[in-house]
Amino acid sequence: MTLPDEAPDQRQRLKAIIGGSAGNLVEWYDWYAYSAFTLYFAKHFFPSEDRTAQLLSAAGIFAVGFLMRPIGAWVMGIYADRHGRKSGLTLSISLMCAGSILIALAPSYQSIGIGAPLLLVCARLIQGLSLGGEYGASATYLSEMAGRRRRGFFSSFQYVTLIAGQLTAICVLLVLQGLLSEAELEDWGWRIPFLIGGALAVIVFWLRRGLAETQSYARAQAEGSPRSGFVELVTRHPRETLTVMLLTAGGTIAFYAYSIYMQKFLVNTTGLSRVSASQINGITLFIFMLLQPLAGALSDRVGRKPLMIGFGALGAIFTYPIFSTLAAAKDPMVAGCLVMVGLVIVTGYTSINAVVKAELFPAHIRALGVALPYALANTLFGGTAEVVALWFKQAGIEEAFYIYVSLMIAISLIVYIRMRETQRHSLIVED
Repeated sequence: MTLPDEAPDQRQRLKAIIGGSAGNLVEWYDWYAYSAFTLYFAKHFFPSEDRTAQLLSAAGIFAVGFLMRPIGAWVMGIYADRHGRKSGLTLSISLMCAGSILIALAPSYQSIGIGAPLLLVCARLIQGLSLGGEYGASATYLSEMAGRRRRGFFSSFQYVTLIAGQLTAICVLLVLQGLLSEAELEDWGWRIPFLIGGALAVIVFWLRRGLAETQSYARAQAEGSPRSGFVELVTRHPRETLTVMLLTAGGTIAFYAYSIYMQKFLVNTTGLSRVSASQINGITLFIFMLLQPLAGALSDRVGRKPLMIGFGALGAIFTYPIFSTLAAAKDPMVAGCLVMVGLVIVTGYTSINAVVKAELFPAHIRALGVALPYALANTLFGGTAEVVALWFKQAGIEEAFYIYVSLMIAISLIVYIRMRETQRHSLIVED
């Protein structure tokens, strides 16, 4: 492979950031659309007359897709390291498109029997592989294309688009609920969001086909670096791999606690209405999304460690008081402010976690090094946060969940304090 003569100019970098982050938005939109529209499509794939049984079956398939993410991170991370970041990004969006179209066009159980839920499982397996690979490929691509001086700022758009994808799925649901009747949504309207996701994925596929490859990948290929693979990762980079897992553990559980689980907490524990909880969740997530590039830009000035240590220290100290106060809050305004305080603290992790991980690994194994340990920690801690919280609540010791989250953040804080300042010692070498 020919090594590029010079670093990309600002226009090329902007195109790269748009291409890399737009696909991330579509990926997360497609992922969350399944959850948002489960109430409407569950009966088409599962024969039970019991609505709860239908929803549990659909939720089980959602979990299967979640468990596929580490496998996707492994397979797609190696693919992006060996065949290029651009190729990895293109493949991930293609898989997500295929999964969405398959759900949109899948016949019902009444038409083809057991084949209907099997098609749904297949679609979610494909989407799980896609999403697992997207994180490593996009985090690596954005970090390598951003340039040294603005790497924190530009890489923060990964979480901007992650949150935007979730909000977009919610907005599509609200629009369709306003335009269609309940009967129309249950009959055929639920297919629309998946068709939208497929169409958006086609646009992003076209956009990503025109992206430039990164200098880091081209240089690694030109220098004949070792081939990316699991054995190479765990034998040559065990410290970095463990660091990514441990720095992710506290951050991902805090993110899921304050964002995904929070809507249920506000209803089941605080006692707010579902409408108030949804409004608080939507508004706070929107503000949270806007904070990401601001914190990313700050990290370019002061370094990554101060932000991560700030998150770790404040999260370990204030998570218990925030949740315990929130549990007794009856005013939606007060509840919203408390949730926002928690999300501001979490911003110290979410805004820069992608670039920190990318800066730890050499180019030839960077996509796998970013993706696989992150996916494992995300599945073990982030993906189980809601289940653990509800289990503690059912057992009558809900406060134990606040302690659990605080302890996990404290463990990550130890890692933040002991790890090197990745901005100064970055292994991403181009300017």
